[in-house]
Amino acid sequence: MTRPNELGELMLDPDEAQRKMDQWAAGLEEKAQRYAAAQERTEELRLTATSSDGAVKVTVGADGGVTALEFGNKARTYPMEELSRQILATMHQAQGGIAGKVAEVMQESLGDEDQETRELMIGTLRSRFPEIEEEEPTASEPPPPPPPSASTPPPQAPRERRHEAPDDEGNSPW
Repeated sequence: MTRPNELGELMLDPDEAQRKMDQWAAGLEEKAQRYAAAQERTEELRLTATSSDGAVKVTVGADGGVTALEFGNKARTYPMEELSRQILATMHQAQGGIAGKVAEVMQESLGDEDQETRELMIGTLRSRFPEIEEEEPTASEPPPPPPPSASTPPPQAPRERRHEAPDDEGNSPW
């Protein structure tokens, strides 16, 4: 005669089977609550970065979307192309911290539970939002005009163009 396995033992004691199922369900409910809390905290995350000269300040959420964009007085002096570059660089700097912050929230909320899923999710975030080195390229201001040199002739005012009537006005298609 074979010894009954655990399932067989539970079938022999319905009260024990019910207690184990209740325990299992309570464990799942607790896990679901921890995951919901982690999701809520993650959705509340905001990461802010400021350009090195203070011209641009960008705040992003955990999904990488911009939630706030502020300009310092220095931003007024930049050509549009440079301002655009500063905005994107600062946004990427803020986004670079997303994976680390989400990992912190998950560690605090879930502990060591479900490591494989967490590593997959954090890896995906790191590939979408790679960390940017702290050293941010500084904005380049437009170079001053070169001083006039002796070999460079002074600029001349544009000449007024004179339009003369053609000799044969009868050939005009208009």
